[in-house]
Amino acid sequence: MSAAKKTYARITTKTLHEMKANGEKISMLTAYDFTLGGIVDQAGVDVILVGDSASNVMAGHETTLPITLDQMIYHASSVVRGVKRALVVVDLPFGTYQADSKEALRSAIRIMKESGAHAVKLEGGEQVKDSIERILKAGIPVMGHLGLTPQSIYKFGTYTVRAKEEQEAAQLLKDVKILEEMGCFGIVLEKVPAALAAQAAASISIPVIGIGAGSQVDGQVLVLHDMLGMNKEFSPRFLRRYLDLDQLLHQAIGQYSADVKASYFPSKDEQY
Repeated sequence: MSAAKKTYARITTKTLHEMKANGEKISMLTAYDFTLGGIVDQAGVDVILVGDSASNVMAGHETTLPITLDQMIYHASSVVRGVKRALVVVDLPFGTYQADSKEALRSAIRIMKESGAHAVKLEGGEQVKDSIERILKAGIPVMGHLGLTPQSIYKFGTYTVRAKEEQEAAQLLKDVKILEEMGCFGIVLEKVPAALAAQAAASISIPVIGIGAGSQVDGQVLVLHDMLGMNKEFSPRFLRRYLDLDQLLHQAIGQYSADVKASYFPSKDEQY
């Protein structure tokens, strides 16, 4: 049973460790702009991820790969200006950390200095160890990301569930330990079997946030546009839509257009 919920005036990496220790679930959502970032924060979400999913939902790309570091900094700085309580974590985009740990550090420093965010997130375990270590040594908090890693989609060739086979599952359990030992403050586990995710979360002291990883982890994350029902074409099993915003927006915008054409807007009360 979870302990009674404590009120946190500000969420930090230390807060998240305390929440896991107390058995309190962690809520995490994406945001990419000032207005929605502020709304998500005011609604009480603990962690806001400025995800490279902006490449998909904001820019219309097929994958997360095209988004640039400059674009991520733009989105992150917009979100940070609207947030007062949540911890803001920013994805390091593809190509900014995989090949060169020095470049990884430069990228992370730019995000922290130019956006005002609180931490960075990057995909991979043992294979990006040098980059993680260099960023952490500079005093920048790092969140890991294992399982389905969208920046590697062309290697996988599919968005199907990862780590179903014994060898990949063993590597994932090894990687969560490596990330913890290096000093990462948390890990996102994406689209892995629920039993494996539960085992991973129980094996380490840092929070594990799931997306398509079952309920026995330390928290959950979804893409904001998906859970609000703004994206009808994306319907994985793990997604719960809390609103049909696509329909509501169509209705409101359609009504506005009709009112303008019929001279119903503006009315006399809406004029000077």
